[in-house]
Amino acid sequence: MRSRAKLAGLALVAASSLLVAACGGGGATDTEGSGSGKPQRGGSLTVLEGAGYAGAWPTGLDPATNTTGGANQSQMNAIFGRLFKLGEGGKIVPSLASGYDISEDGKTAKIEIRPGVEFQDGTPFDAETVAWHFQRVVDSPCNCSPSRYWRLEKKNGITTEGDDTVVLHFTVPSGAVISQLLSSNANWVASRTALEKMGEKKFKITPVGAGPFKVVSNKLSSELALERNPTYYEKGKPYLDRLIFKTIGSEQAAYQALQAGQGQAYEGMNITPLIEQARKNPQLTVTQQPATSPYVIQLNTKVAPFDDKRAREAIYYATDTNAIREGLFNNWYPVSQSFTAPGGKFHHASVPGYRTYDLEKAKALVQELGGLEVTLGTLDAYVANQVNEALQSQWEKAGIKTTIRSWQLATLIKEFDSGKWQSMLQTAGAWDPAAGVSVDFRFASTSPYTGVWDPKLDKLLLDAAATVDESERDRLYTEAAKYISDQAYAPFMFAFAPQNVAVKGVQGPGLTTPISSLLVGPAIWWEDVWRSE
Repeated sequence: MRSRAKLAGLALVAASSLLVAACGGGGATDTEGSGSGKPQRGGSLTVLEGAGYAGAWPTGLDPATNTTGGANQSQMNAIFGRLFKLGEGGKIVPSLASGYDISEDGKTAKIEIRPGVEFQDGTPFDAETVAWHFQRVVDSPCNCSPSRYWRLEKKNGITTEGDDTVVLHFTVPSGAVISQLLSSNANWVASRTALEKMGEKKFKITPVGAGPFKVVSNKLSSELALERNPTYYEKGKPYLDRLIFKTIGSEQAAYQALQAGQGQAYEGMNITPLIEQARKNPQLTVTQQPATSPYVIQLNTKVAPFDDKRAREAIYYATDTNAIREGLFNNWYPVSQSFTAPGGKFHHASVPGYRTYDLEKAKALVQELGGLEVTLGTLDAYVANQVNEALQSQWEKAGIKTTIRSWQLATLIKEFDSGKWQSMLQTAGAWDPAAGVSVDFRFASTSPYTGVWDPKLDKLLLDAAATVDESERDRLYTEAAKYISDQAYAPFMFAFAPQNVAVKGVQGPGLTTPISSLLVGPAIWWEDVWRSE
């Protein structure tokens, strides 16, 4: 079967449907945001980003060298735009690309470039530049490089056909190639002319793309000021004149800043009492996004104690996910037993044979092991820290002595790179399990962020990402989830769903209307965000 997508007009249709999705009442609901009314041009928007995640971009904003690109989706999307974007209902929407074609055997993918598009420096956005960009990001050491997915031919792996088509040639079938492109740095195309003129050192501070906004100033991990790109390919967009991203130290400070008029939006609010306050505030809209990324307790099976299956089983049995979900998060987030969630593809609510909470079995295993001491780490963020504290308390009841630690993103990456970590609370999975913070990101032997080195699991994951048959992909991912469970490689918990907060009058897809997350949070369509007076 041949897979084709000629979707040139779909972007406008999907954007329009998102903008007219209505929200009832003051405050906001779990599932709906404020999307009513006719978009208005003009105005400035200040977006607050937490210092521990999206508000940190220490290595700059060059797609090939930004080591925190996955966390900086908003900044990158605003500057570079995207070849493809994820829309309502999980639809892939062409943007700077006009369509794609995947061959029947999955070994060739043709990406059609939208004609007539220019970079912000006036140079053409053409197939030759996109092909150069693809090669550059494939060769880059960046964590969101597509090189961990794409098995390109060594010679002529990336070619062009005319001015408007880039061709990817794979050595193995790659059915999930567009999903993988969507959540990698390949989706953010840089101006070759600007980069070669400035050099990488300057370019990462004032990058040039073909997105809806241009860089005015950039203070790393502090403030990014952008202005409207008047040559953006979508006529009349972006709606805003200025877009400013400001780093803020805490969610409490962000909430106070929104109330004081010092910001108009905050991405990814996690603190339960603040979310409850915001939902009751008639001047704010809170939108919970569809869950795609379950929390997982990664266990490093190469080092003690989790090189012993009994220790891993003890963690499964000592973990009471439902108690944490209910006690800390008002049952907002659905329980998951695998790397999928309701907002993504191939989701199944349960896994046969999955080990659920059983304190007596946990105690017996700990006793059999002669005791169990572990270090549990995570990203320094509210939800993760709350969960780790709860896990520490639960595991103590089973006789597991637990030391908890948390780090900022850059330091967390170094901990993974060391290979000496024991257990980590992280997220796993995405809208498509083969993309983003994918299942292979946490479980494949080739990933620097895995705790598992298992050839059988590797093959299951590779085969699932390779096939173009969606039903076969579903079967393979279901089998992989069962295998992870059977081997007690890592217990899953609940599927976290970020909640975005905006002041009354601010509207836009992914901000005040739900879009499934590519990574942990949704990729907001900044070109479609607007403010009413």
